[in-house]
Order: sequence, then structure tokens, then C-alpha cells
Amino acid sequence: MQQSYLIKPVLDIEYPTIDYGKGVYLYDKNNKDYIDGSSGAVTASVGHGVTEVINAMTEQANKVSFVYRSQFTSEAAEGLAKKLSEITPGDLNWSFFVNSGSEATETAMKVAIQHWQEQGIYSKTKVLSRWMSYHGITLGALSMSGHVARRERFVALLDDLPSASAPYCYRCPFGQTHPRCQLLCAKELERAIKRIGKDSIAAFIAEPIIGAAAGAVVPPEGYYAEIKAICERNNILFIADEVMTGMGRTGKMLAIEHWGVQPDIVALGKGMSGGYTPIAAALVSDKVMEPILQGSKMIMSGHTFSANPQSAAASLAVLNYIEKHHLVDRSEKIGNYLRKELIEVANRTSIIGDVRGKGLMLGIEFVENKNTKQSFAPQVKIANRVIKKAMENGLLVYPANAGDEGITGDAILVAPPLVITKEEIDELIFRFKKSIEEVEKDLLHDGQSFIA
Repeated sequence: MQQSYLIKPVLDIEYPTIDYGKGVYLYDKNNKDYIDGSSGAVTASVGHGVTEVINAMTEQANKVSFVYRSQFTSEAAEGLAKKLSEITPGDLNWSFFVNSGSEATETAMKVAIQHWQEQGIYSKTKVLSRWMSYHGITLGALSMSGHVARRERFVALLDDLPSASAPYCYRCPFGQTHPRCQLLCAKELERAIKRIGKDSIAAFIAEPIIGAAAGAVVPPEGYYAEIKAICERNNILFIADEVMTGMGRTGKMLAIEHWGVQPDIVALGKGMSGGYTPIAAALVSDKVMEPILQGSKMIMSGHTFSANPQSAAASLAVLNYIEKHHLVDRSEKIGNYLRKELIEVANRTSIIGDVRGKGLMLGIEFVENKNTKQSFAPQVKIANRVIKKAMENGLLVYPANAGDEGITGDAILVAPPLVITKEEIDELIFRFKKSIEEVEKDLLHDGQSFIA
């Protein structure tokens, strides 16, 4: 094979070469088909090869693809900002466009800090977060991330912002069950605020449903109401990181809408453009913008490609497509069917301990012992085995952490494009079930025990 100079995720792995995609399927150069069961990195929300999006991108490219935001605005960027203000709840009316989810969460962090500075409050500089969370790989975003494995190499450069436990009911960090727990995982945030001092804290950031750091963990009822109340009591902004969960993925336009809580700032990415172009955003409420509009009248952030018309046009076309085809409601309905089928697979196999999530963002946690919830030993690499076997069988799924503090366990995300049909889900389940059965056989052959 010809020498490759591309830095890939794992340098000594030979990756198949993609040829084209259509709908929920991807095809490599050998014409092997793969069901995109994870939308790539939970990104390809409207599927591949959508004509309406391609046409919008071509039309914009024939006009202009790039202008610098300090020199021009564009119809595409203005239209996208207007659309986002219309389809998101409350007063989230202001959009700051960036290129990736990491940039979106860092921008949210900067806006929260600047909100207080514009009022003459310079002590509020920290943005607290949870353990078992992931907000991005740039240093500011990684400082907010409670993802132990991804922090490890850079911990000397990071701020210690994770301060509360994840609302991980399958493995409650307090050894409790809901509702007897009285939401200890939420109340832990208030204890952290007291220890650090509310005058030092600008905001709290959380993924409404935890993605890759925990495998689609859904908090118990009442959790976000308590979190929001804690933030308001302590004069702290609430940031919802919807980079993975936003734009209809969970059956609501924003996942936080499942709990009727209004965030002050929202970070978007991934499904915002369906993967057709790099774009992300920080959505900012009127309340947060007000002191900035009355003060400096500028947000101290930005990137060369921020609000470029090419990406904005693609994203606007994706959002219009989601609306036109009612994909938010569809995500909830067809997601319920997918979850039911995955639970059926879990009940018939020995290595799946939990199936969780909402809409078309579902997590599957693997265990060695279903009764005790004992995770497989790290050297077994159970999630990697499942991912590899699934790919051999023409199914793509996404790796996730799980277990004690997200360190000792394994999970995957199943999150196909929102356009997936019932028949395509049936084929996805067939390939997934086959893969799990083959992994179980391989484990037994290797002398690995597991208890159903």
C-alpha cells in the first residue's frame, strides 16, 4: 500500500477509504456498505447526499464562500441566526458562529465571564462542570471536561473545573436510588459552590444527556430543575452543552427542553450542519447579552472562519430540511422503536447491562456480570471488540466511556441519522445482534467468563 502521510486517529491501523454516502449508508472503495449507526461522531443528522443541502452549498459557492466577519455580514449568516432564534426556546436570540463544538463551549465560557465583567464584577471567572463530561479538546473546553482519560496528558495545563458528580443512576455515585436519593447528585453542585465561593463562579456547564463520556446517561426527573434553582440562588449562569444532543437528536430541538429548563447560553455543533461543513455556535440569551450591549458592544472571541457564508448556507439548509421533514418528532418516535429493539437484544445476550438515552441518541453499557454490574477488565477492550466486529458486519457505532468515574467501564453510542426508516433500523438491529453474538463467542474462546 502507498505510504500515507495523513495523521489518523491510530497511526498503525489501515482504515478503509470512503467512496460515497447516501441516506443512512456509507460505501467504501471496495463497494462495501455500512449503516451509519452513529452518524459518524453523532453528526450526520439528516443523512448523506441530501440534494437540498448540496444545492444550497453550490448556490452559495457560486456567490461567495468566505468573507471576514469584521468586514462583512452575509444573507446566509443573518438567515441562520434568525432561524436559530425562531426554533430554540425562550430568549436565546443571539448567535455567535464558530467552527467546532470545542470552540462553541469555549465561546460560551468567555461570554459568561464577560457578562459579569460588563457589570463591573471581575471575580467571576470560573465555569464549573461535572465529572464524566466532555466539552471539547481545546484547552479551555478540556478544562471544563470531566473526562479523565482525555485530561490525563494535559492536566498540568488545565484548570480544575469539574466539581460535581454525574447524574449516573445506573451506577449512582452515592449508592442511592431515585427518588429516595433526593437528587444528591444535583445538590453536590451547591456544596461545591460553597467551597469555591459563588463570587468566583460565572457559570455551570452540563450536557443535558451525557454523550461520549458516559454513554447517553439521562438524569433523573427533577435534576435540571434543581440545578437551575441552585444556579439562580447563587447568581450563576447555566450553560447547556448541546453540541451532541442539539438540533432534534433526542426528540426535542434542544435536549434540555425535555425538562422544561431554560439555559442562559447554549453551545451547538455537530447536527447543526449535519456534517456537511464545519460550523458550530454559542447561542446567547437576551438577559446575558444586555450588559454587553449596554457596555463594550463586542464579544471578545472569534475565529477566521466564524460566520463564513458557505458554512452558514449549509447549516441553514440542514435546519430547513429538519423542519420540512418533521425530523424532531420523528426522532422521538423512531427512537422509541430503536430503543425497544436494542433492549430486546440486551435481554437475549449476556454482556449488555444497560440501554439508555432519548430519541436517536442511545447508549449501551457492557458488563461482565449483569447482576452486580461488574465491568469488564480494561484489557478485555470490550467496546473496541464490539466496534470492530460491528464494522466488519457493516455497522458503525461510536465509542463511549462508562463504569466507575467513566474509567473502568465500556459503552457505545447508537445514534443513526434522523432520517432512518423502520426497515433500516431492522437491518441495523440484525447487524448489531450478529456482532454481539460473535463477540460473545470470541470471549468464550479466549476463556473470558460473563454472567447474564
